[in-house]
Amino acid sequence: MKRIVDSWLLLCLLACLPSLAMAQDERATAVLDALDVTSYAAKGQAIETLAGSGDERTRHWLEALLDGKLQRHKESGRFVVVLENRGRHWPVEDALTGEDLGKMSRRELDRIGINNALRGQLQSTLAVLDLRVDDVEARRDAAARLVGEVDDELAGPLAEVLEDERNADVRRYLGHALAIHRLEQGDLSAVEALAGSLDSKVRAALNEATRGDDAELADAARQALASIEQKLKLNRGLETLYFGLSLGSVLVLAAIGLAITFGVMGVINMAHGELIMLGAYSSWAMQQLLPGQPGLAVILSIPVGFLMAALVGIAIERSVIQHLKGRPLETLLATFGVSLILQQLVRTLVSPLNRTVVTPEWMSGSLAINEALSLTLNRLYVLGFALVVFAGLMLVMRRTRLGLEVRAVTQNRAMARAMGIRATRVDILTFALGSGVAGLAGVALAQLTNVGPNLGQSYIIDSFMVVVFGGVGNLWGTLVAGLSLGVINQVLEPWAGAVLAKILVLVFIILFIQKRPRGLFPQKGRAAEG
Repeated sequence: MKRIVDSWLLLCLLACLPSLAMAQDERATAVLDALDVTSYAAKGQAIETLAGSGDERTRHWLEALLDGKLQRHKESGRFVVVLENRGRHWPVEDALTGEDLGKMSRRELDRIGINNALRGQLQSTLAVLDLRVDDVEARRDAAARLVGEVDDELAGPLAEVLEDERNADVRRYLGHALAIHRLEQGDLSAVEALAGSLDSKVRAALNEATRGDDAELADAARQALASIEQKLKLNRGLETLYFGLSLGSVLVLAAIGLAITFGVMGVINMAHGELIMLGAYSSWAMQQLLPGQPGLAVILSIPVGFLMAALVGIAIERSVIQHLKGRPLETLLATFGVSLILQQLVRTLVSPLNRTVVTPEWMSGSLAINEALSLTLNRLYVLGFALVVFAGLMLVMRRTRLGLEVRAVTQNRAMARAMGIRATRVDILTFALGSGVAGLAGVALAQLTNVGPNLGQSYIIDSFMVVVFGGVGNLWGTLVAGLSLGVINQVLEPWAGAVLAKILVLVFIILFIQKRPRGLFPQKGRAAEG
């Protein structure tokens, strides 16, 4: 029985829907008829009625009225919205139903005219309508647009909206918008409401107040601006620190593999930059294999870049380095030759031109901390990636047999051999590990810059500086040195320029190693002491 009653009620409701829709359209038509009158006062009342009707089409109609696109067909009296008012024939749609009516001659239509007072009323009404929607993001955007745009007519409705609003961000923007309006009226209390805000429109309003005739108000505005300037300096300092840490994370990724191989084998590998370059090209290659899926390509390029660089590193160690152990000058020259070969190989097989790697959507954009500070997401991901790689290497070095053997060979190769450790095997695995980490650095760099044959050359010298500054073979030293040099570079560049900043950093490292030749964190063991 209950099911029969529910079905009957549903049928009744469905039967009533057309009549309800018809009644709603009749009310909407009556309000639109009220707009098509000669009295501007009557039009103003019709706008208020329409705004309070709750009809979801209200905003579209009012916006069309403001733009002069709400018109009426002369013969049928039908209300239409002009989609594009260019030429002699305009595409139009039915105002009530949204039905496409094709094109009509502009002579067939009568525009519903408005004056400046109605234009201001429409702007205020549209602003309030945007602040009444359920979507918090839309309300916040609408409130942000109103900062610096409030007039006497809009102030009252906005104050009512502010009383009902519960979202903190929307309330802040509305408060600033109303405070700027009060400041323009000479209200001293508005300065206190605006003090501390980092919004550029707020600062512009306070600057304008400092030039006014009211001495007390101008003095209060200057004090508020001074406090805001202090906050801006702090935020600029935090932004410089963030960019310095992100640059330092790139240096850590580029240098940490070099620190391992240099520390264990004593090899100055000038081809290390090309291993970074191969990692970057692996990221580009994965995007060619997976078009339209940049996020998946980035994730898969991490193991692919590691394996590609590791295999090339093993080939370099087996074909060149193992024959030149104990001869650092010859090793340096040989690996420099390998780097040139790898660069030319990439130019021949791929292209001498730079390639662009598409950044996934989840790595694009920025994280807004406040109006004056935002953190770019791609650099934030690279910083996090560098710390994860560092943590992984620390686990390998502290918790695995390979790590134990690497530390033993690093501290005293002869004693490690005497204890049964196969130093040659350790050299191969260490070189593969260091090369693989260089490939990971390339994968990260591909998200920050273009990929090209000369990519690695930009980081090889900086990598060696990080290794020497931090202490040869010490991972903690590499981390501290990389992040420190990144921050120092970022601090120096604004006033010294990029080239002079690098020169100053190089001079600093030269002076530093005069006092501490073994770096920040020197090796321990008999070999290090010797």
